[in-house]
Amino acid sequence: MELGGTCAPRDVGLDEALLVEAGELVEARRAAAQLCVIRDGQVVVNRAFGCEPDGLFWLFSASKPYVAVVIHQLVEAGRLHLDDAVAAYWPEFGHNGKREITVRQVLQHRSGLSNAGSYVGEVRAMTDWDRSLHRIEEAPRRWPIGTVAYSPLAFGFTLARVAQRCSGTPIEALVRHAVLEPLGVTDTYLGLPPDQWGRHVPLKGSGPAGPFVQSVVNRRSTRQAVIPAAGISTTARDLAAFYQALLHGGVAPGGRILRPESILAAVHPTSEGELDRTAQAPIRWSQGFQLGGPRWLEGAVSPLGTLSSPRTFGHNGSNCCIGWADPDRRLVYAYVTNRAGRPRADLLHHAAVADKVLAAVTD
Repeated sequence: MELGGTCAPRDVGLDEALLVEAGELVEARRAAAQLCVIRDGQVVVNRAFGCEPDGLFWLFSASKPYVAVVIHQLVEAGRLHLDDAVAAYWPEFGHNGKREITVRQVLQHRSGLSNAGSYVGEVRAMTDWDRSLHRIEEAPRRWPIGTVAYSPLAFGFTLARVAQRCSGTPIEALVRHAVLEPLGVTDTYLGLPPDQWGRHVPLKGSGPAGPFVQSVVNRRSTRQAVIPAAGISTTARDLAAFYQALLHGGVAPGGRILRPESILAAVHPTSEGELDRTAQAPIRWSQGFQLGGPRWLEGAVSPLGTLSSPRTFGHNGSNCCIGWADPDRRLVYAYVTNRAGRPRADLLHHAAVADKVLAAVTD
């Protein structure tokens, strides 16, 4: 099987047979997909399955780290402080018991605002920027501040609004100019431009929620909207480039996207063994990323791989798309697919593919 990389696996301490087995797991699933693996800065795997190599996948929540990086950039620039209240930048946010919520708590999924109203209501509103912001302004907290409760969509709109208020620049422009341009990537978009529509890979939903998810995600209005927590369209290769820069101390081909100390702060663990009230599982969160390592609940599986080290950082997107970097193994991984809707089966598949790649490290 051709791995499609620019470097032989053995040259960077990887077992080629296990990488081939990872590809076979992807192939057997019969979904459109792309898989990219980088070790020591060398691309070892770069394959497309049932789609064009430059096909654009909707990342779901694997989009969140791009917005998180923008927030940490603004902290570096002295234009934002994580322990400031969100309402200091966005006064209307403070309604209904949210006045004390800090930017840091939003990053850590400890704001208590897991959803602005119902999740279905959030999804229906997510393509309308003003409506989504208004829903957040009027929403009460669901949990006490400090409770670990994943925020699927309000996370992104809240941080994007803060970034816009303290920089004067819309979030899509911040992501483009401060992240994508330094990375030197040309196939990543927060909000798909109309002229790129022909490259999008349609989602195939399965399971009870599959038809609803598919009908929403495959709309032009969804793919083209600025949805900060979910709306990145990209390739596996571009997603891997994002994590490679973070693994390399923030250094990218076009400049530095974050200082090393900012990356350390962004990936520092903020929850260890606590039950996430939204996920109903003990997710290891940092400040904008999910972390690898052990799970403290029987049957809990990490989409970053059961073999992942505790220092692994990345983000899962609805058990559909995922990217991560493992500093201990000097490894970057990006796996994007168009299959969603069976959470447990999809999770186990992603963990199995990741584990094949993790097990391939021989040194």
